[in-house]
This record gives sequence, structure tokens and C-alpha cells, in this order.
Amino acid sequence: MNGDGEEMERVRTVYDRAAGSYDAMMAVIDRVLFAGGRQWVTSRVKGEVLELAVGTGRNLPLYPAGTRVIGVDLSEPMLARARRRAAPLPLDVDLRVGDAQRLDLPDASVDTVVFTLALCSIPEPHRAVEEAWRVLRPGGRLLALEHVRSPVGPVHAAQRALQPIFLRVMCDHLLREPLEEVTAAGFEVDHSERRRLGIVERLAASKPW
Repeated sequence: MNGDGEEMERVRTVYDRAAGSYDAMMAVIDRVLFAGGRQWVTSRVKGEVLELAVGTGRNLPLYPAGTRVIGVDLSEPMLARARRRAAPLPLDVDLRVGDAQRLDLPDASVDTVVFTLALCSIPEPHRAVEEAWRVLRPGGRLLALEHVRSPVGPVHAAQRALQPIFLRVMCDHLLREPLEEVTAAGFEVDHSERRRLGIVERLAASKPW
């Protein structure tokens, strides 16, 4: 197994083990750090939606009624919780085990790709963004809510100090810049804003026609 494959298996193992406690942990983090962010993303989707690293499906109740959502995640235990969350919702939901870096989807097959707190743990995020480009139809939209490298000196220093712990415990990179990956892939950035001392980024971008 190559290094990338080994890292993906490590991510899978971490999230398989975390599945039972993930929602309780994220309820606190969402409230403190990302308040309103998931709603910001889900209110901007159009057409058929692909959510990468869908996890336990915390976004699912927030999508507009009738939305078609394909959710992909490495972890079957996480998806099992997402399926229970999806069952009563007025959505058309298809949840699949898969790798965001190598999607089993045709070119130009969805209208919106969603990342929420996903690019921080994908081993090679540029591949996931490139896959988002591939599966989006022309004019399609990429929407992201991510924690990123802060431009505020003391905050950046704290992130750098904490990163080894976060990587060991949750395969979580604190110093990434998703905007760089998105622009490098060819997307046109429609909206980018930073919050919480520059730690939180809300991002909307489009694949040109």
C-alpha cells in the first residue's frame, strides 16, 4: 500500500472509532466556532448535490426539502448514523462509502459540491478539489465551510503548536488554505470570508461555463 493509501486507512480508522462520540463533540464545536456556517452552505445549494466527507450527516436536516443529495464518506460507522438521520427527511439521499480523492461518479454529473470541515482531514485535499471540478457540470458550484490557517500571528502560532496533537488524534490539519486549492483547480471564487480571528472560512466558487 502506498503512503497515500496508508494515510487514508488511518483516517478511516480514526473516524470509525470516533463515530459514536462525533455528534456530541461537533455540537459544541459548531456552536462555538462555526455557528450559522452549515446553514450558510446548505442555503446556497442548487440542483443535485454531492457532499464529500458527509460524516454523520449533520448537514442533511438543513438542505431544502426535495434536494437530491449524494453523500460520500470513508467511514461506514459514520454513514450508518447519517442514514438514520436521513430516514425521516424530505430529501432524496444516497449515502455511499468512498474516497473523495477518487470518486466513483461520472464527469459533469452534479450541480453542487459541498465540503464542510472535510478538507482538513483528506490526505491530499487538492485531489478532492480536482475531483469536485471533474464531477461538476459547467456553471456548477463548490461550497465550503472549513477551518483554516489564521493570518493573526498569535493564533497562527497556537495552531502550529497544536497541529501535531490534532493530527495524531483526529488526522486534522490546522494550517491548510482551501482557497489556494480551489483557485489552483480553475474555479472562479464568488465569495470568500474569514471569521473567528481568521480561523473559519466560508467559500463559494463556480466552475466556468
